[in-house]
Amino acid sequence: AASCRAKMAAARERVVGAAPAGYTALAVKFGERQRSPHYLLVKEHQVREGADTAHPPRRTLFVLNVPPYCSAESLSRLFARCGHVQSVDVCEKPEPGEKKEKLTSKFFNLKTVTGFHVAYVVFRKPGGVQAAKALSQEGPLLISTESHPVKTGISKWIASYAASVVDLEELKAEVDAYMQDYDRKMAEEEAKAAKEEGVPDEEGWVKVTRKGRKPGLPRTEAANLRVLEREKQKRARKELLNFYAWQHRETKREHIAQLRKKFEEDKQRIALMRAQRKFRPY
Repeated sequence: AASCRAKMAAARERVVGAAPAGYTALAVKFGERQRSPHYLLVKEHQVREGADTAHPPRRTLFVLNVPPYCSAESLSRLFARCGHVQSVDVCEKPEPGEKKEKLTSKFFNLKTVTGFHVAYVVFRKPGGVQAAKALSQEGPLLISTESHPVKTGISKWIASYAASVVDLEELKAEVDAYMQDYDRKMAEEEAKAAKEEGVPDEEGWVKVTRKGRKPGLPRTEAANLRVLEREKQKRARKELLNFYAWQHRETKREHIAQLRKKFEEDKQRIALMRAQRKFRPY
């Protein structure tokens, strides 16, 4: 038993020593029955000075090698002992430092992160980052416990299926709220455009819009179908007309013959008009 513990300690030292420069290895286990620990690589998240970031410096812990079964809730619970966790963002890969617009939709624009991923753990105070790095001196942290079990197997599938069932009332409420917000933005843009219409800018240029005495009307579905039908008929006539090369040549010959015939008729008419002319001085 002592030799096994020594081997495990040596293996742990090799893993910890293999961590990239600047990172600290934290040992975690899925549960009590798991023998070999998994190692998270953590470090303080750093950005250039003055950058507008969603993850503030000195309060954000950057976590690599996060396993698929470790969710944002699990990470928040693991690092709660280090201080108050303000937020946890789980991403597929490291993101730029610019702020992103948070998606609050429950039904749309949802992206599930699969496989190993990265995470940003934001603490309320800067001391939480240093306390989290100091967890490397303790034993493996448990992700799934009796009080906070992580669902696996059939229970996980059942929970995923139950979460996929859409509540029609909630969906209708979200769609209505989105359309109201969209209508409000369009009204603001139209009011702004109407206010700026005809007003020259700093260089004296006046912006010209499509609005006028005959503004363009939006097409309905029936109008679009009529336009498509006309285009289809026009394309069919163009394809069937002069399908063969000899038809094309015959059409050209007939056109030239008609031009010559018309030219001869015009010559005869002009000659007749000249012959009918008489000198009439009075």
